Amino acid sequence: MFEELFTHIEEKVTLTSADKEQIATYFLPKRLRRRQYALQEGDVCKYLTFVSRGLLKSFKVDEKGNERISLFAWEGWWISDFNSFIHQEAAELNIDAVEDTDLLLISREHYDKLLADVPIMERYFRILYQNSLVTKDKRLISANGDSAEMRYMKLAEAMPDMLQRIPQNLIASYLGLAPETLSRIKKK
Repeated sequence: MFEELFTHIEEKVTLTSADKEQIATYFLPKRLRRRQYALQEGDVCKYLTFVSRGLLKSFKVDEKGNERISLFAWEGWWISDFNSFIHQEAAELNIDAVEDTDLLLISREHYDKLLADVPIMERYFRILYQNSLVTKDKRLISANGDSAEMRYMKLAEAMPDMLQRIPQNLIASYLGLAPETLSRIKKK
């Protein structure tokens, strides 16, 4: 389970064998079955979650009961309701498994301790957060300015393999489209 984590970290910073041994002690492995929640809205997000294998989605439920997906996380991705995790207040997001998923969880206490005890991890997370902000900015700009067709094409370019794993109704929700609209776009 930890190889995926270490591979991801080493794409951004260099780890020693001692670093790897120490880092592993801060994480709790967990397995989720398809449709099992990692977090439900209103609960406190106790863990920052790394996906070793599988696929999760982060979403809110609107007033009509529809899921509004904000993020997919697959192998090598992190996911949480970060505001809830940092401030230890009620989560605004739900996170559940799209398919059977293996996770590595780190609590807020262990996260803070990890950053203090393994200084290179501060740099790793800084790089991770910078990249995340850039990605979120690009997504917001696209959502507010691109046509539905362009949003789908950007998604298909960015993660072609994922489109095979993610059900069409979930892709439509992520893009802010009705499933019928996505079907029409795909036919073109």
